[in-house]
Amino acid sequence: MRCGRNRADRSRGEGSEPEVLIGWFSRLGLAVTRIGIEAGPLSQWLYAGMRDAGLAVELLETRHVRDAFKAMPVKTDRNDARGIAQLMRLGWFRPVHCKSLPAQEVRALLTARKLLQTKNHDGEMSLRGVLRGFGLKVGRSSRSGRSSRNAFGPWRARIAACGC
Repeated sequence: MRCGRNRADRSRGEGSEPEVLIGWFSRLGLAVTRIGIEAGPLSQWLYAGMRDAGLAVELLETRHVRDAFKAMPVKTDRNDARGIAQLMRLGWFRPVHCKSLPAQEVRALLTARKLLQTKNHDGEMSLRGVLRGFGLKVGRSSRSGRSSRNAFGPWRARIAACGC
């Protein structure tokens, strides 16, 4: 999240959690009509927390914001915050849809599942490569993870003897 208060708040130890931002906006003493957050890795979490607190939050499309800032000579967090505020004031932004929390959870589970499947496959291929160096050719594995051949067959005793 790009925010003009980041540099000053980091020196005081404040973070960019939704509760901290909600408290900061409530202490402003001003009527906040809209808050703009550039879409990014933490933006959905911040958006949900701030929206649940009753703040009017908009997620801004990253490419649109980048294109609007191309002419800026000096790119700093403070200048980015001013630019986002200007886009919000003028209405020159494209809002981004924020997925619901259940949709985000399903996506996270599917991503983690795919990661584990990939790591399992990588480990299997690495072991096959190591065993091939000793003349053991393991057959093709099926989707269930079992090989079509007896993988260790005649090598079982030698593998057991080395303490593996």
